[in-house]
Amino acid sequence: MRIGIHGKEFDDQTAIIIQQLFKVILAKGATIFVSEKYEKILQQSLVEFNEYNTYDQEDLSGLELMLTLGGDGTLLEAVSQIGALETPILGINTGRLGFLATTSKEDVFQAVDEVFSKNYEFDDRKLLRLETEGELFGDKNFALNDFTILKKDTSSMIVIHTYINGDFLNSYWADGLIISTPTGSTGYSLSCGGPLILPRSNNFVITPISPHNLTARPMVVSDNSEITLKIEGRSDTFLVSLDSRFEIVQSGVTLKVVKESFKAKLIKLPSNQIFETLRQKLNWGIDIRN
Repeated sequence: MRIGIHGKEFDDQTAIIIQQLFKVILAKGATIFVSEKYEKILQQSLVEFNEYNTYDQEDLSGLELMLTLGGDGTLLEAVSQIGALETPILGINTGRLGFLATTSKEDVFQAVDEVFSKNYEFDDRKLLRLETEGELFGDKNFALNDFTILKKDTSSMIVIHTYINGDFLNSYWADGLIISTPTGSTGYSLSCGGPLILPRSNNFVITPISPHNLTARPMVVSDNSEITLKIEGRSDTFLVSLDSRFEIVQSGVTLKVVKESFKAKLIKLPSNQIFETLRQKLNWGIDIRN
């Protein structure tokens, strides 16, 4: 098996676990390929790691599995690398909070055993795609979590004219606007008052950021919708992002958000249950008075 690994910086305690993880994977007869970014991190570490190769964009098609070592941001980076290949991803959480990377580093070796025993399911997650007149974001114009518009050079609000399937919805006077997938509903959208949407729901969530009109509430629409956006404001430029990637756009540009044709294929282990994850990460049922 050819396994890709992408990760972030780690502390000394996590380094020991990663070193053991490499040994276990190699002992199972697999070949390890790490991203160029992660290789630089490994080389900077004083811990000796087992043999590995590096992968670039051309090598990705040969990988049968991708492991991410970090948090949700690290997993999102891997999704942007994989794109339409739909290589299965297992997110291992070496940080604190993770809705996507749900396997803790303490459970990593059990998780690897279950993967090699094929004791898992695929959790297909919908992506969104940004369509523009130019080459914005190049061939990585998709996102697993969300697309966001934000003001850039002014404290004044911006105006985002929004259309659904060609019909005018609203002109949002706000600091920005989020269009989220169900996966991204636990992220930025949630912090701005958006609802939680279960992963297999066929929806997008439109969430204004600090709207001037308080009756402009988050709205759930079908993910078969074409959401068209036009931006106005006192500044000539605005910030737009897809997950952790961002670009600068000019005033008057037309942006369209639609459902992507491919998906992100996450590995779901028997111990990973969405409702349990929500209870743990959001501290449901916990009362500090007790």
